[in-house]
Amino acid sequence: MIQLIWNKLTDHIDPLLFAVATIVTVLGLLVLFSASNEAMSRVVSQSQKVVVAVVIMFILANLSPTFIARFAVPMYIAGIVLLLGVAFGGEVIKGARRWLKLPIIGNIQPSEIMKIAVPLILAWYFDKHEGAITWKNFIVAGILIVVPFGLIVRQPDLGTALLVGACGFYVLYLAGLDWRLIVGGALLACGLFFAAWEFNWLHDYQKERVLTVFDPGRDSQDAGWHTIQAAIAIGSGGLIGKGWLSGTQTHLEFLPEKHTDFIFAVYGEEFGLLGAILLLVIYLVLIGRCLLIAARATSLFGRLICGAMALMFFTYAFVNMGMVTGMLPVVGVPLPFVSFGGTALMTLFVALGILMSVATHRKLLGT
Repeated sequence: MIQLIWNKLTDHIDPLLFAVATIVTVLGLLVLFSASNEAMSRVVSQSQKVVVAVVIMFILANLSPTFIARFAVPMYIAGIVLLLGVAFGGEVIKGARRWLKLPIIGNIQPSEIMKIAVPLILAWYFDKHEGAITWKNFIVAGILIVVPFGLIVRQPDLGTALLVGACGFYVLYLAGLDWRLIVGGALLACGLFFAAWEFNWLHDYQKERVLTVFDPGRDSQDAGWHTIQAAIAIGSGGLIGKGWLSGTQTHLEFLPEKHTDFIFAVYGEEFGLLGAILLLVIYLVLIGRCLLIAARATSLFGRLICGAMALMFFTYAFVNMGMVTGMLPVVGVPLPFVSFGGTALMTLFVALGILMSVATHRKLLGT
């Protein structure tokens, strides 16, 4: 009986996606152990979150894409309500109001939920209008993106807001958004950025992060500290790295936020260039498999949501590695399946569950 139930559950698990996610997650736990100065309590905490996330992934994988689509509107509304809860009663940590403490559940970061909720509701919306998508539909979709974007920017959390906006844009692009509108939107965004800079709509620390990309040494003891120390850590790793638990920048406490946003610097120092290349290859396999699932999806909803999830994984990895290596401004973006954190980890495994649902139920429809 147990074997029968297990076989039923695993019928809807994509082996390659699960294998890649498992490899990166286990690797993340090893790096986290080193990054947290061999504090087993933090690894145990993250492991517990992994177990919960995997269970959620299994449940979603066994639900049909049609059934999952029914949660699009409730999830989006719940996410907006939680963001409003953050705005009026969230916890302030390091000068930002991004967290909400809920009974039983504990602290959650609602902005992470919107990385799934926004593309999910957009994919559902366009699927409902398949065959008759007009410019009005794109306006409605734009509003659905702007509302959570504005609430997240207000926290302030510009990095996460841009990622949520990017996840929404991916659906618009895949749904057939005219390239002329894309170019016009890009020019408008550039104009708004320069206006925000000129009229001081940006916070001082946000300006410093942008300037630090071009000259990390201009404020080496404050705004440029993260970038400089991360560069030293990665550079000192050389070709093969210093070895697990042997990173000097990590264990001598030079590297800040080493278990969350800057964990890639820990990885680079201990496993070197070859280890970084291996991690990149693993991520490329994950993203490639997601894109293949999107291409083979039998519905517009499946194609849009899977394509958006694939590009979300790419954006997560690209932005995190970009900021750690000094190519992009420092923003609060975790390294997928590696950085410490519960809400972001749940989001990633939810995305995997949706992808597996689309992949395996397509096979059932085909037979």
